[in-house]
Amino acid sequence: MEIRSGVCRFGLWRIRILWSENLVHKVSFERFGEESYVPPQIKLFLSGKKDTLSPLTSVALTDGHPYNNIYRAVFEIPYGETKTYSEVAEICGTHHRTVGIAMKRNPTPLIIPCHRVVSKNSLGGFTPDIMIKKSLLEIEKKKRNLAGLS
Repeated sequence: MEIRSGVCRFGLWRIRILWSENLVHKVSFERFGEESYVPPQIKLFLSGKKDTLSPLTSVALTDGHPYNNIYRAVFEIPYGETKTYSEVAEICGTHHRTVGIAMKRNPTPLIIPCHRVVSKNSLGGFTPDIMIKKSLLEIEKKKRNLAGLS
């Protein structure tokens, strides 16, 4: 199975996607990069025109992947909603710090929507820049408000 690479723009950032068919292997945020083809679901999602990345899925959801149970729980957080690190930890039967570590090591942000996991009193963290998390949550909130789901 051939692994493809593409780059799209999101604000000041470039998002590099490595994928084969509908399986995403890696998502990374970069400051520079020439735009190239990425799965259309990615661009539609980032522009707020689509609230799902289906049929794309993540290697992090495959059996045996470290933090698989945490990634599955985060994958199930609905578009436009958030859960705290503690809430995800409770679902998975683990510690909230373990959830934080899993989010930092998430190989496929967007597909595993780690931006939807927040601290009790703040947004929490996001690598490489908290403004990416804030922007993604704002896009989702705006779309939910327009749909009357808030």
